[in-house]
Amino acid sequence: MRAVQLCDEAAVAGALCGLAWARRGRELVKVVRRQDFAAALAYVNEVGRLAEEADHHPDVEISWGTVTLRLSTHSLGGITDADLALARAIDELGART
Repeated sequence: MRAVQLCDEAAVAGALCGLAWARRGRELVKVVRRQDFAAALAYVNEVGRLAEEADHHPDVEISWGTVTLRLSTHSLGGITDADLALARAIDELGART
């Protein structure tokens, strides 16, 4: 497994063009709405499966039918290639759920 590296500004900006995420400071943020709490929780469980597979985990907030995901590599203090890869995988999940 290769070492995780912080991404420079250009890499993050370029990746965000193809992602349904926003940059807020040193993290990527995505807000997803589902029809109710149960659907939001089911979505979070699918995100959790992807996160476990990647061994990289977002911060998650659930509020009734709204899920807020935050990605950042805390140990490096910013956005890494691992964050961008997981963001892409989560976006693909959103197209299926």
